[in-house]
Amino acid sequence: MTMRTNYFLLLAILLGVIPMSYTHANDSIPKSVILYTPYTKISVSPGASIDYSIDLINNTDQLTNANLSVSGLSASWKHEMKSGGWSLSQLSVLPKEKKTFNLKVEVPLKVNKGNYHFVVYAGNAKLPLDVVVAQKGTYQTEFTTDQPNMQGNSKSTFTFSATLKNQTADQQLYALMANAPRGWNVVFKPNYKQATSAQVEANATENISIDINPAANVQAGTYKIPVRATTSSTSADIELEVVVTGSYDIELTTPRGLLSAEITAGDMKRIDLLVRNNGSAELKDVQLTASKPVDWEVTFEPSKIEKLTAGGTTNVTATIKASGKALPGDYVTKMTAKTPEVNTTAEFRISVHTPMVYGWLGILIIMLVLGGVYYLFRKYGRR
Repeated sequence: MTMRTNYFLLLAILLGVIPMSYTHANDSIPKSVILYTPYTKISVSPGASIDYSIDLINNTDQLTNANLSVSGLSASWKHEMKSGGWSLSQLSVLPKEKKTFNLKVEVPLKVNKGNYHFVVYAGNAKLPLDVVVAQKGTYQTEFTTDQPNMQGNSKSTFTFSATLKNQTADQQLYALMANAPRGWNVVFKPNYKQATSAQVEANATENISIDINPAANVQAGTYKIPVRATTSSTSADIELEVVVTGSYDIELTTPRGLLSAEITAGDMKRIDLLVRNNGSAELKDVQLTASKPVDWEVTFEPSKIEKLTAGGTTNVTATIKASGKALPGDYVTKMTAKTPEVNTTAEFRISVHTPMVYGWLGILIIMLVLGGVYYLFRKYGRR
């Protein structure tokens, strides 16, 4: 009976030992082998690249040789494990030591907003990780600028800084174009070099400078310039706004450009004038005044121009009345057209002549004097 009991006891021991020895022989990963990273749940945008640094820690007294794998990621989520510049599928760690490897996960561009869970395995050790995608992916092109509006005069160069982002999975060659008003000039400078196209790698960005020069005769106002970056498969637009404040320039002249006239003392003379707006901004309340010789009169019709558009002209008649006491000679009359923003002055040379009656009167006096001398000579000359 005792021998039978000992036999069963020995058999039970043997049955218990054999499975334990078999398990150790197959080198399963002990429970004291763990995976660790501090970043177990992160939030990213579509198209982001996540680079995890993960420690495989061996707390046992045995060498650990662990197979590495990732579970739970769909095929569109590309991933790779590397260490020391090598791609990994298995990692060996000495007792009481740790080895660090990197896990790179590429979040796809075309992805829905939400929480994505996956697990990293090293043998039986596992490390659950979560990635929160903060917004829905677009899988398209973005064309943006931080400052879409600029203001300046008509001779300014308006330089905008834009960013072109290729959010597709392929390299793209974008044609750059603008729909500007006639006479305007738009120049694109990808990476500060003038060009009409820009090549952008997948999920990369390109800085583009856009120089805009208004037309020479542009009027003051607000102008919208649509700009597009396009390929056969994707495109993006931005709308730039240029506010032209305008330049002020006014001219006062005559239809023939002649700034001289003749007048008889005491008479009136009408002179046709042209008031021209040579600037790019509208002029309002144009006043006409004159600086004249003493006892002269100068009037304008009209004396005030309510509005004069850029590039426009208005006819004005100036009436000059010379003083009746004016002596023959040249006189200067200054005529001025002015607004609160700008003014101009034209100098007119006015030649004054005496009336014909004075000429005839002079001749008559001379004849009377000569006649008197002749009479006296006849009467008293022979004595």
